[in-house]
Amino acid sequence: MNLGQFLRILRARLWLVCAVVVVVMAAAFAVSVVLPQKYSAETALVIDAKSADPIAGGMMPSQLMASHIATQVDIIGSERVALRVVELAGLERMPQFREQWQEATGGTGELRAWIGAVLRSRLEVKPARESNVIRVRYTASQPEFAAMIANTFAKAYMETALELRVEPARQYAQWFDERTQGLREELEAAQKRLSDYQQKHGIVSADGRLDVETARLAELSSQLVQVQGQRAESRSRYSQAGAAESLPEVTQNPLIASLKAELARREAEREQMLGRLGPNHPEVGKLAAVIASLLQRIGAETQRVAASLGSSSRMSAAREAEVAAAVQAQKARVLQLQQHRDQISVLQRDVEGAQKAYDQVAQRLSATSLESQAQQVNVAVLTPATAPMWPSGPRLLVMLALALVVGVVLGVGSALLIELIDRRVRGEDDLAGLPGVPVLGSVPGSRWGDRVSRARVSSRTAGVY
Repeated sequence: MNLGQFLRILRARLWLVCAVVVVVMAAAFAVSVVLPQKYSAETALVIDAKSADPIAGGMMPSQLMASHIATQVDIIGSERVALRVVELAGLERMPQFREQWQEATGGTGELRAWIGAVLRSRLEVKPARESNVIRVRYTASQPEFAAMIANTFAKAYMETALELRVEPARQYAQWFDERTQGLREELEAAQKRLSDYQQKHGIVSADGRLDVETARLAELSSQLVQVQGQRAESRSRYSQAGAAESLPEVTQNPLIASLKAELARREAEREQMLGRLGPNHPEVGKLAAVIASLLQRIGAETQRVAASLGSSSRMSAAREAEVAAAVQAQKARVLQLQQHRDQISVLQRDVEGAQKAYDQVAQRLSATSLESQAQQVNVAVLTPATAPMWPSGPRLLVMLALALVVGVVLGVGSALLIELIDRRVRGEDDLAGLPGVPVLGSVPGSRWGDRVSRARVSSRTAGVY
């Protein structure tokens, strides 16, 4: 079938197409008149997700903004929000809803759940493009009811969003509170162990006392080295006691030096007297006695100095032993203080670790407690819903336009279907498709221009009717 044949069929069946279009449009008009009018009320919510959280202080990354908005859309259309709307609006106490529930379910199931499902079926939630605005639209047969339910959905969503934020914070706050009590007990126990250890050993500041004792040990060690040097020197001098005259203590002794000077003077006098008076002179003998006395005194004083060297050596040995014992005792005291300091360091680290854990948990407890008491969410009503003045449906013009399109399609389809059932020759193109049927001629039609008269041509004879 070409375009010419198609147009000739439509021209021949135009009355059928028009009849079908009229019937369909009439039916659409009747349906529009019969169907109850519907009103749609819309409220707009703005989600402030770009501002910093006043409690946690963080900001939502821009990459998560789209998923956050989609999550809020799902929350608004959730069953939990619908049940909250039923509770806030008191719909389960309305007789008309109870009657509809009885008719629809026969009294089976829960009334609140059924009303919530009905509300969700008439709810439309759409996020605005490239913005944080969410539009909540509800459709009902009464404009005031539609506006009330739309605003109630917004309120129920904000309360639910607050609950979803506060409930986990309350659970965490309770857990942190219990954990804080345990950590406080651990901190007090660690502090008590440190205090008991310091009281037991009489330690106020281990580091300061250790520094003092270490300095004292260094001083005693230097004294020990000095005493050991003195003892070695005394021992060396004492070993030379056999040649006492050559000892520095003897040669530098003023008494011995004066005695030796006196002895030298007396010996010089004796030599003079021997040359003048002779060895048997009484004065020479008297001078010899004086010289002998001086020699005896020098020897005695020399022995006394040598003996003092022995006493000094013994005193140096005793002093060395005393200082060495003090050094050993000081070393033991320093080592003990180092052990105390190490143990105190371990106990202090335990206290610091317990304090740090307690501070961290206490900080989290403060934040979660503050968050659990929050009464605000980052959602605000941008435009509340108002009772619409004009119905949103059924739309008569839209339905008539749609009926016109459907009627034309059905009319054309009906014309083609009838034409296929009752095939007729409406032009030379229809005869050209028949095998073995020549076309002898055509008679112009008087009604539709070049319309071809109905003709039948047999395989034996041809004629025009």
